[in-house]
Amino acid sequence: MSKILIVEDETIIRTALRKLLERNQYEVSEAPSVKEATSKFQLKDFDLIVSDLRLPGAPGTDLIKLAGDTPVLIMTSYASLRSAVDSMRMGAVDYIAKPFDHDEMVNAVKRVIGKAKAANKAANSTQTASTTIAGMIGTSDVMQDLYNRIHKIAPTNATVLIHGETGTGKELVARALHEESNRNNHLMISVNCAAIPDTLIESELFGYEKGAFTGAATNREGLVAAADGGTLFLDEIGELPLEAQARLLRVLQEGEVRPLGSVESRKVDVRLVAATHRDLRKLAREGKFREDLYFRINVMQLELPPLRERGRDIISIAESLLQRYCAQFGKPQLKLSSDAMDAIMSYNWPGNVRELENAMQRAVILCEDSTEIGDHLLSIDMDAQDLNDNTGSSIFEPARLASRSNGSSATEDLSLEDYFQRFVLEHQDTMSETELARKLGVSRKCLWERRQRLGIPRTKAGASASSGK
Repeated sequence: MSKILIVEDETIIRTALRKLLERNQYEVSEAPSVKEATSKFQLKDFDLIVSDLRLPGAPGTDLIKLAGDTPVLIMTSYASLRSAVDSMRMGAVDYIAKPFDHDEMVNAVKRVIGKAKAANKAANSTQTASTTIAGMIGTSDVMQDLYNRIHKIAPTNATVLIHGETGTGKELVARALHEESNRNNHLMISVNCAAIPDTLIESELFGYEKGAFTGAATNREGLVAAADGGTLFLDEIGELPLEAQARLLRVLQEGEVRPLGSVESRKVDVRLVAATHRDLRKLAREGKFREDLYFRINVMQLELPPLRERGRDIISIAESLLQRYCAQFGKPQLKLSSDAMDAIMSYNWPGNVRELENAMQRAVILCEDSTEIGDHLLSIDMDAQDLNDNTGSSIFEPARLASRSNGSSATEDLSLEDYFQRFVLEHQDTMSETELARKLGVSRKCLWERRQRLGIPRTKAGASASSGK
């Protein structure tokens, strides 16, 4: 019998919901507030928590971070799109508007508990395979998908293009691809193309013969040749000059490298892993990146999710960094306060893990409390983020425009599913799946699942846009 905790301050609603769920063979406990729920019960002991959004004291969304792996279903009489999306972005599995239909509530509870049990079963069966990526932390769906793709791609010799925002851990992925390949007994050579001057990049990559240019006093082996038998990782490949791109293309096509000033080529066996935060397809159209090289390196593509799309993984990473820096600076083991967790989950982290590392290091150094890190020590500029969110485009703007064009009085009249369906149908011909998912604030897997549930097939135009990314 599944165990459910109801957190609702209105006694009539709480009692009615308890009786409804008990009639459907659930074991039900109840509490009127977050404080009483956490003091009276162990949240991890429940299969589901059903909580009102607005509660006395702390809001129901606080239970999301306190409940760990226990799913939280949010109820709200404030059925605005914004509050529903915010709740789900914070980690709620779903939301339901009050007053709710009894069948609707029971079906939602069955769906959430069933999905959670299936996910736990799948996680247990794949735990060994999906938690062996050295240096990477995270159990969210997007990270599990990434781990699985790495395990599949790594044993092959396929060229890999890693795409992701700055600070998402592209070199960690490249290292995992090398370590899980049959080349792991040879070197992995890492080159940051943006860090080497244009005048030196060719000689660094391909080497040179004595007398090839002024200052070339001896022969020098290039990094491509040094990676023979192993893996060459070119970070920020979008910054590679066009002349060097032509030489790299020859390495990939012919399997040979010719040093500057030499008339002879040398055979090399190198697997290329490239990474970038830029849109190489767009650069190719603009003549800033060779199109033939783009098609040559875009054999397998890995998309690294930004930190803001990894859900509660952010807290796990922050706590791991907290332990590291406490040990490094000789501080007693600290923990994150509730306010600090809220700030970490609410912030967009444009610098991703690199920015989170800086914030945690700064907080540990400045902390004078011997027990916990407060949100003020993180020095996160939430005001600047709010300003950017208000002045920039967001997923709510298309909904407002759609409401006006259809004569609706307010965006809040749209349910989350209505808005999702409308937004996808209006933009799937011009956006890739990655762009659609980013605008909606969900993972690509979540987007696919909702397409299936709502019966929205991908169009040929949308599939074409996705393949061009």
